[in-house]
Amino acid sequence: MTNNVYKTTCCVIGGGPAGVMLGYLLARASVPVTVLEKHNDFFRDFRGDTVHPSTLELMHELGLLGDFLKVPHQELTSTGGVIGDFTFKAANFRHVPTHCKFVALMPQWDFLDFLSGQAKKFPTFDLRMQHEAVDLIRDAERVTGVKVRSPSGNMQIHADLVVACDGRHSTARKAAQLEVREFGVPIDVLWFRISRSSSDPEQLLGNFNYGKALILINRGDYFQAGLIIPKGSFEAIKRKGLDAFRESLLQIAPFLGDRVGAVQDWDQIKLLSVQINRLRRWHQPGLLCIGDAAHAMSPAGGVGINLAIQDAVATANLLGTPLREGRVTEDLLRRIQQRREFPTRVTQRLQVNAHKVFEHVFQNTGPLTAPWQLKAAVRVPGIQQALARVIGIGIRPEHIEDTEKRPSLPRWFVPGVAVGAAVLAAVAVVAVRARRDLRRKKYTEPTASPGS
Repeated sequence: MTNNVYKTTCCVIGGGPAGVMLGYLLARASVPVTVLEKHNDFFRDFRGDTVHPSTLELMHELGLLGDFLKVPHQELTSTGGVIGDFTFKAANFRHVPTHCKFVALMPQWDFLDFLSGQAKKFPTFDLRMQHEAVDLIRDAERVTGVKVRSPSGNMQIHADLVVACDGRHSTARKAAQLEVREFGVPIDVLWFRISRSSSDPEQLLGNFNYGKALILINRGDYFQAGLIIPKGSFEAIKRKGLDAFRESLLQIAPFLGDRVGAVQDWDQIKLLSVQINRLRRWHQPGLLCIGDAAHAMSPAGGVGINLAIQDAVATANLLGTPLREGRVTEDLLRRIQQRREFPTRVTQRLQVNAHKVFEHVFQNTGPLTAPWQLKAAVRVPGIQQALARVIGIGIRPEHIEDTEKRPSLPRWFVPGVAVGAAVLAAVAVVAVRARRDLRRKKYTEPTASPGS
């Protein structure tokens, strides 16, 4: 081989959660695998860092959980929200059927440093930092490798299979001209940091009021804050100035006090343009897309990283032996899409329903009062546990193939919880809409004249 040409069995594009997990699992199965990461480290702020019980269970099955939990993190045992002055709990993770009954809040770079460090113990694992995939290599209709830009110059990596894990702006899926189905999203998210006081709420809280929604994630000594805004409205917000921005935060969460003053520059605020999409076809001969490269998720529920990891596990389970034996077929790639597309569709549908709530929150710019229907819905016995399973475990959870499997969920569970989650969203939407219509009617109806 020359210096600029390299051969491997599987080339994984992208060193995010899906890519590093797949690399780890394939190397564990003695498959030569090369993972390409275009940056020189994993440090990227405001990336998905909610490690759900489903992912923690995989760590247990791999024998890594004890060491993983030594990495600094916070533990989230429930999630909830505040609508106006009504505080409620939406999901309670204390009863999920996994070893860890919480969501671990851990910066994504720490997660990736840990997992890649474990993967490097296997001789067939090759992680190449500052190696950017710029195009695919083809032999007729089959993808046979990747063209790469590296610090030492351009190179080619030939592989029996290329797996694209390079995110929602995937270079590989664009080069393959795979068709993307976009689903309209009414929101964007502004991410920033605000210092945290010991008297602040510890659990993840969504604050809804005055036509705005603010998410506060406990990161120890600070909040990772996310202001949910109408799609495309960031420029209008900037034109109003930072003072108005800080005042809007205090209007939703007064307890933040003078800490909002730490936001001194728009450069401290990162815009996440929210997308929900998925490929019609996740594969071509020699190429497979998984994670965000196959299906971009909304941050609603924080499920994106965990869904991507589930994709990686399913891929390693189905392709580990065929890759070792050189018999990966397009039918096997199709089976991976068939297995993982169902949970993707269900999760995206739930996220679309959740977005409808935000749309109606945006329309009511005055003080918000929680509707009685929502207050009743969150008190339905078992609803918090059911929603915790959907968020924490997901639909069709994957397990490491050569370890003991946990009992599968009963057949009624997925449709039952999907209906329950949809009902909660629908109740909130209907109630907000009804209140808005009632208020409009009150102010537009003519006043009856005396004696009429």
